[in-house]
Amino acid sequence: MHKILIVEDERDIADLIGFNLQRAGYEVLKAHDGITATEVALRERPDLIILDLMLPGRDGYAVFRELRRDVRSVNIPVIMLTARAQTEDRIQGLEAGADDYLTKPFSPKELMLRVQAILKRADAPPGSVEFSYGPFRFDKNALKFYLDGEPTDLTATEFKLLLYLCERSGKAQDRNDLLRTVWGYSDEVHSRTLDTHMKRLRQKLGLHGSLVETIRGVGYCVSIATA
Repeated sequence: MHKILIVEDERDIADLIGFNLQRAGYEVLKAHDGITATEVALRERPDLIILDLMLPGRDGYAVFRELRRDVRSVNIPVIMLTARAQTEDRIQGLEAGADDYLTKPFSPKELMLRVQAILKRADAPPGSVEFSYGPFRFDKNALKFYLDGEPTDLTATEFKLLLYLCERSGKAQDRNDLLRTVWGYSDEVHSRTLDTHMKRLRQKLGLHGSLVETIRGVGYCVSIATA
């Protein structure tokens, strides 16, 4: 049974989410402020966190950053659920590294579908533990990346994107396929943040950034031949 932590200061909303999750067969944990949320997440290590951003004690972004810094919680998927509904807010949340971003008011059915999609991706068998391509080496279990043999810091999203492209090297990958692989679906906001992630990824790859090629009108491709 998957364990899901709901971080929400409005108890009626937390109860609504919890009811739907329990009905779907999930074990539910709750926290109503940012400080308690961090403590519960590190102690219980849930399979997924549904995180409100406007919280007493410590806001959602501060909670998220702390969880991403701790080895016990760095790989726990997070859905940000918030009243901050502007496009810029959604982009900020996704670029921070959230696995998904849903705004209030929300459909419980849609939230359940997004929960299921994220847990399905997290449960997928990793296949081979390590994968190498040219100067890149991926440790899939630890989500660690090595560039020319040296450990290089990538976010979980950057790791997934680059690994997906390298495993399909030499073939242009459609933008929508990349969006569905990483976020589970595609829309205009995710499309914009995809380009931002690619830009930052190239910067981190330094001289090897040219291996990530933009295919006009299609998407992206990684190929040694393009370097």
